Amino acid sequence: MKHQDSLSELLGFELEETASGRALVRAEIRAEHLNQHGTAHGGFVFALADTALAVAANSHGPEAVAISASIHYTRPARVGDVLVAEAEEIARSARVASYRISVRAGTELVAAFMGTVSRRS
Repeated sequence: MKHQDSLSELLGFELEETASGRALVRAEIRAEHLNQHGTAHGGFVFALADTALAVAANSHGPEAVAISASIHYTRPARVGDVLVAEAEEIARSARVASYRISVRAGTELVAAFMGTVSRRS
């Protein structure tokens, strides 16, 4: 599946699945995604989760933009790991919606991300 986000394309993110209020986005960790410790840069993991948030939030039609996001890293990711960010809508009204995104390498949780969006009419 193709998406229209230039940064996500540059980083090698692949949209695997989208449905109403849901999204799966994957990326393989490459050498250029590493920090000084030799593990995936936190900004890379955040960007992957944020992309899943954007896809899920915009699946309903009216434009949605992030107004709040937080992430908790639970384990490092390394070169060759394939990360999958799964976004799930947990609440939605006419003006705002909230999403939970888990980023996993296989069955291992790499990060837990929460995001809230403003829904524009």
